[in-house]
Amino acid sequence: MNKYLILCVDDEREVLDSVIQDLDCFEEHFILEAAESVSEAKEIIQEAKSEGTHLALILCDHIMPEQTGISYLIELNEDSDTKVARKLLLTGQAGLEDTVEAVNHASLDFYLAKPWHGDEIRQIVKDQLTQYMIANEPDLMRWASVLDTEKVFNALAENRINFGE
Repeated sequence: MNKYLILCVDDEREVLDSVIQDLDCFEEHFILEAAESVSEAKEIIQEAKSEGTHLALILCDHIMPEQTGISYLIELNEDSDTKVARKLLLTGQAGLEDTVEAVNHASLDFYLAKPWHGDEIRQIVKDQLTQYMIANEPDLMRWASVLDTEKVFNALAENRINFGE
């Protein structure tokens, strides 16, 4: 079941550790990885791709030394392998102009301001993963107990209606 990746990218190790700790409840069903830089994130995604693992969701900080999070999310959005991944910007420093750029060019799915609350980030990630799976996973039933059960069952019912079953 672990053929999907959740990737967290932040250049501050303490923030990264905190995000990973808040999301460890997803580790049983997803591969949960942390990267302290965009270059490390690119390596993780490349390795995952070579193993047949798909990037399902990326949580990315904005202000980082080598490349901004928004420019990296735009890059991911332009790549056919990562375009469908859910993209979350987790930052305390993106201004309105940066955020608009992320929404318009990176297909940003969610903006989460620092500091965040554990329950809040878990619910947002669960919602985003549910949307990703509904759009990309052919065997939805096995995700019903892990993600938003009601949305998964609604999608399954909708698919049956569309296929005339």
